[in-house]
Amino acid sequence: MAQSGSAAELRRTLGVGDAVVVGLGSMVGAGIFAALAPAARAAGSGLLLGLALAAVIAYCNAMSSARLAALYPASGGTYVYGRERLGPFWGYLAGWSFVVGKTASCAAMALTVGAYVWPGQAHAVAVAAVVALTAVNYGGVHKSAWLTRLIVAVVLAVLACVVVVCLGSGESDAGRLDIGTSAGLGGVLEAAGLLFFAFAGYARIATLGEEVRDPARTIPRAIPLALGIALVVYVCVAVAVLSVLGAGSLGRAAAPLADAVRAAGVPELVPVVRVGAAVAALGSLLALILGVSRTTLAMARDRHLPRGLSAVHPRFQVPHRAELAVGAVVAVLAATVDVRGAIGFSSFGVLAYYAVANASAWTLDAAPLKRAVPMVGLLGCLVLAFALPGTSVVTGAGVLAVGVIAYGVRARMGAG
Repeated sequence: MAQSGSAAELRRTLGVGDAVVVGLGSMVGAGIFAALAPAARAAGSGLLLGLALAAVIAYCNAMSSARLAALYPASGGTYVYGRERLGPFWGYLAGWSFVVGKTASCAAMALTVGAYVWPGQAHAVAVAAVVALTAVNYGGVHKSAWLTRLIVAVVLAVLACVVVVCLGSGESDAGRLDIGTSAGLGGVLEAAGLLFFAFAGYARIATLGEEVRDPARTIPRAIPLALGIALVVYVCVAVAVLSVLGAGSLGRAAAPLADAVRAAGVPELVPVVRVGAAVAALGSLLALILGVSRTTLAMARDRHLPRGLSAVHPRFQVPHRAELAVGAVVAVLAATVDVRGAIGFSSFGVLAYYAVANASAWTLDAAPLKRAVPMVGLLGCLVLAFALPGTSVVTGAGVLAVGVIAYGVRARMGAG
């Protein structure tokens, strides 16, 4: 009975290491295996420029998120920041962008698992993966963090093998690392938008603010650490793969890392890379479901989503109804949608989410120098969002508009 008053609170169990691992589990899984080839197809030999641009904007977003998370260490991330700094509508828009964008990203990662594990039954495997990881999250965030730690270790080991094999191969050709902009500025911007999808995993750290120990110190330390480690990994892998495939072949590759080790003369490593890709996507999916359910919890607490989704399990102290609801929606999407469409739509939603985060951080300090970082992040998010393929922009803007209309109808009914 003594704990009844705290039944709606989540348990603070995550330290800096756990929070960094949660962010890495999402970033590494989503980025290396899902975004390199389409980014190379968009930018050509400007791929590394696109990677650099995505990293700069991600850094600005990370700094803005870290400052805000230190002030508002509650579940929900930018949903909370936008509400507190800009007003209820902007918080709602950020939360809506995150939930719908990252739900699509969950489906994309689940389908990536299916494509690598059993290509002929990719949708069925994807649904099974969603069900299994939803059950893991239901058991408690600390268990999820330990599983994510194991997944990240496996993925980094596989990626290290890829880098060593490619750079040590006689097929490696430093001349292929030309970083010119043969695809033009538009191609580089589109590549940066796609690669930003790969960097966005640190959002999961902020959305877990209510489950982190000493969040005012832990979150600002964990976000830059996770981003920095992911950037080093991305640069090493991109350079290694480009050195054996070149930008043209990389852009055409269905499984670029597997193609790279094959081209490097080590075909026996291909099955290992395939397993690594599946494990990486599982790690990303685990962290994504974790983050989306926490933002759903925060929005349900404010009645922007059904109030029942704000329930916290009395034993496991997790938002169990939100997790089950998110898992069910993702399972349906994984059974029906196309992975490319899911990634494009997710990128648009995530960029809209971070635009609100940067606008919120801009209000924290009037000093021009301190406002420079969130301003660069805000402008960068808007530019990259509208540099995405046209179908992604139209679909993403349409779904955001549906959310805005729903907010307006709810506000009108409340006023009435």
